[in-house]
Amino acid sequence: MKVIDGLNLTKNALKVLEKRYLKKNEEGRIVETPEDLFKRVAKAVASADLKYGKSESDVQNIEEAFYEMVASLDFLPNSPTLMNAGRRLGQLSACFVLPVDDSMESIFDAVKYTAIIHKSGGGTGFSFSRLRPNGDIVGSTKGISSGPVSFMTVFDTATEAVKQGGTRRGANMGILRVDHPDILNFITCKNDNTRFNNFNISVALTDEFMKAVEEDTTFDLINPRTRKVTKSLKARDVFHLIIEHAWKNGEPGIVFIDRVNESNPTPHIGPIESTNPCGEQPLLPYESCNLGSINLARMVKEVQSSEFGVRSYEVNWDKLRDITWKAVHFLDNVIDVNKYPLPKIAEMTRANRKIGLGVMGWADMLIQLGIPYNSDSAVKLAEEVMGFIQREGKKASAALAEERGVFPNYEKSIYDGKKRLRNATVTTIAPTGTLSIIAGCSSGIEPLFAVSFVRTVMEGTKLIEINPYFEKVAKERGFLSRELMEKIADKGSIQEFDEVPEDVKAFFVTAHDITPLEHITMQAAFQRYVDNAVSKTVNFPRDATQKDVEDVYLLAYKLGCKGVTVYRDGSREEQVLTKGKTKVSSQSTTYGQSAVSSQTTKIIPKQRPEVIRGSTRLLKTGCGNLYVTINEDEEGHLFELFTSMGKAGGCASSQSEAIGRLVSLAFRSNVEPEEIIKQLKGISCHQPSWHCGGKILSCSDAIAKALENYHMKDDNGNGKKYEVVMLMGACPECGGAIEHEGGCIVCHNCGFTKCG
Repeated sequence: MKVIDGLNLTKNALKVLEKRYLKKNEEGRIVETPEDLFKRVAKAVASADLKYGKSESDVQNIEEAFYEMVASLDFLPNSPTLMNAGRRLGQLSACFVLPVDDSMESIFDAVKYTAIIHKSGGGTGFSFSRLRPNGDIVGSTKGISSGPVSFMTVFDTATEAVKQGGTRRGANMGILRVDHPDILNFITCKNDNTRFNNFNISVALTDEFMKAVEEDTTFDLINPRTRKVTKSLKARDVFHLIIEHAWKNGEPGIVFIDRVNESNPTPHIGPIESTNPCGEQPLLPYESCNLGSINLARMVKEVQSSEFGVRSYEVNWDKLRDITWKAVHFLDNVIDVNKYPLPKIAEMTRANRKIGLGVMGWADMLIQLGIPYNSDSAVKLAEEVMGFIQREGKKASAALAEERGVFPNYEKSIYDGKKRLRNATVTTIAPTGTLSIIAGCSSGIEPLFAVSFVRTVMEGTKLIEINPYFEKVAKERGFLSRELMEKIADKGSIQEFDEVPEDVKAFFVTAHDITPLEHITMQAAFQRYVDNAVSKTVNFPRDATQKDVEDVYLLAYKLGCKGVTVYRDGSREEQVLTKGKTKVSSQSTTYGQSAVSSQTTKIIPKQRPEVIRGSTRLLKTGCGNLYVTINEDEEGHLFELFTSMGKAGGCASSQSEAIGRLVSLAFRSNVEPEEIIKQLKGISCHQPSWHCGGKILSCSDAIAKALENYHMKDDNGNGKKYEVVMLMGACPECGGAIEHEGGCIVCHNCGFTKCG
């Protein structure tokens, strides 16, 4: 690790901090260091202690303790806290749930509140289960309801229009109960990859439904307006439809809603209907929660055998206890210093004071201890570690309750008369995304993404990144070589390489070296000692069957999980590659000419008609104004692209013209626009610029963004915004490898994240 400003930050951590977290002035220049950021956060959060009678010197000591905990990377709070603590916006929570009641006023209030929350850096969850179904009568007008899925489009569009403070992208969770009459439409609503790109969706499965699946019987669909049964369906048919679509593209996820409510700490306040976008934080309407994660990679200490002098490692329980207590104190303080986006959210959050303390670096801890991720020993240790954090976290919350008082809704909670706590919930396992990049550790409770991979940096230079623990072992054992690292980087996994000893292969396993059932077993081990829920992706190989997904769902229910998110390798990429009018085959093309022989297929570009139509848009680049003209043919297909630089002549102008000609050739040869955008987007030059609130990295990047924003016709000739479906295997900003976490994706190259 490279020491920067006295902090143990990797180059990649620094890059992510600079891009997404460090304070910038109006010109977009960074005006604080990572050390400044950590000090800013520690000072703002520690200031809450002044409310509870602490002296200035006491608060100063608390501030120093918080700074040391965060700057050492032992613990990091959720991204909004890092971004906004001590700044004017001051919104520090990541997770929100809003109610959507069965009225036009409630629906559009929720849309408005969503925009406000996204602007402040938070993500939102909704249950649409209260909305009357499609085709139901609307009493006020005697018209016909369009149903929940139709209204989800309004939320999705609003999210698209709002960039979260310019630093985080809007994210939503949409949930519908399995007994809602529109459930089949909901399950299939993301078949079209251009719809609901700002939503994760999950089906709320009831115990009654799961019993019907087990017994192969029917279950009732109930109109939420009338509470009357509208129809009965075979439970297994609906269950298999969910499985089929999750197998196809990872959605919908499932939430065991009755199990979630079994651990609802305040059932007298109301039932829990929804979660945050990644599914790990069930919340009541208008509730928010702030999260944070302990870096387990740093909760390990080296020990030495006195007899043989052999060094080994063990869990540093004393340090883990100390960090757990400090983290609970920190997160409780966040509730007090937070500037909430809505008064109702402030009221509900302060009434229950939920916090979500979780972990990251779990795979790193196992590697240091020499324990294979997919082993009984790892499952046992997971229960020990999380059980320890849960117990100590509750003790810390109880100590705060003695000092500050219990949470206001305590008497309406399951704890009344049993356990005096400051916080209605204490623990959550969240996807750590960019936080794990900053901390330089593995993400959440996930296994390693890859042992080694190729990172593309400036000017297209490719660097081989190696897991530091593996590199150390390979050096000590004498099998480290450039050739081996290149081969591993190509695969990610080390399991097929004879040069690597078998005992090393055992504990350097990656997500795809682990069976789906082993993934869910690990999730269940953590869930046993978590108040809220656990965010984890169950990875399937590309050749997994729908039966494999079914087995995981049933095991998750059996083992006590509260929800499941799955992803089959390459499933979304496959959909992108096959979407569109008609696939090009060796026999014909949709348009244009093809000359086919037994050896090659030659595509002849279409000829230009006399009249075509299009539009020109202006983008500001570091080389000057770039005018991009995009034209369609008579059938509405993208046909050609021209560019013109505001500053005539020069290398930039000629290169832009060349790109335009090649893009035009690709259009006329039936190449999908998504593929062109994927190649051009994220290419950077020495002189980036800002345009319309976004960063233009180069002329190539500008052309890609112009294509993204172009309006096309759909297959029925109706106008729609042309949206690029983001390939799940490559980051749209830098082209780096994408990792799936809890229904969202994260790029460990540049820190890009997106849910939906």
